[in-house]
Amino acid sequence: MPERKPRKDAARNREAILAAADTLFAGCGSAEDVTMADIAAAARVGKGTLFRAFDDRPGLLRALYEARLEPLREAIEADLPPLGSATPPQQRVSALLDAILCFKLDNRRLALALEESGSGSPYQAEHYERWHGLLRAVLEQIPGLTDSDFTAHALLAATRADLVEHLAGQERVGREGMRAQLANFTTRVLGLGHLPGSTARD
Repeated sequence: MPERKPRKDAARNREAILAAADTLFAGCGSAEDVTMADIAAAARVGKGTLFRAFDDRPGLLRALYEARLEPLREAIEADLPPLGSATPPQQRVSALLDAILCFKLDNRRLALALEESGSGSPYQAEHYERWHGLLRAVLEQIPGLTDSDFTAHALLAATRADLVEHLAGQERVGREGMRAQLANFTTRVLGLGHLPGSTARD
C-alpha cells in the first residue's frame, strides 16, 4: 500500500515532463535550444526527477517521439486495408510513406533531435523497426519485387528527419511539393521493381 503514492507521483511527473517537453520543442527555433534544465523547470520538477524518469536526453526524446507517434500508428493500422485486399500494395506503400513524411514535417525539430541524439543505430530504434516491418510486409505482396527488406530501408531513407529538414529548411520545398516528390519517387521504384540506377551490370 505505501508504494502506491510514489508510483502515482512518478506517473504524474512523467506526464508533466512529457507535456512540458512537447510544448518547448513545438515552440523552439532549434531542438538544441531546449535543455534538460528548461524542461525540468517548465514541468516544475527537479532535474533528478527528470533523469530518474527518462535516464538521459535521448531517453526523453524517444519517449516524447513515441507519445506523438502513437495516434498516427493507430490511425495507419486502422485505415490501411488488410493485406490481400483489393487495394494494390503499391497504393498501400505510398499511403504509409506519405503518413510518415507528414509526421516528420509536423514534428521536424523533435524528429531531428532524436535522429541526432547519438543514442545508437537509428535502424534499431523501436519505431523504425515497426515501420520497416510493416512496409516490408506490404512490399512482399508486389509481384516481381525480390528484395523487400532492402527496398523498405531505401524508401524509409527518403523520410529521414535530416533530409526532411534540409528540403524544408534549406531548399524551401513546400509540404505538398515534398509529398509529391516522395510519391513520384515511390512510384518509380515500385514501377521498375528495383531501385533507380540498379541494372544487371551492377
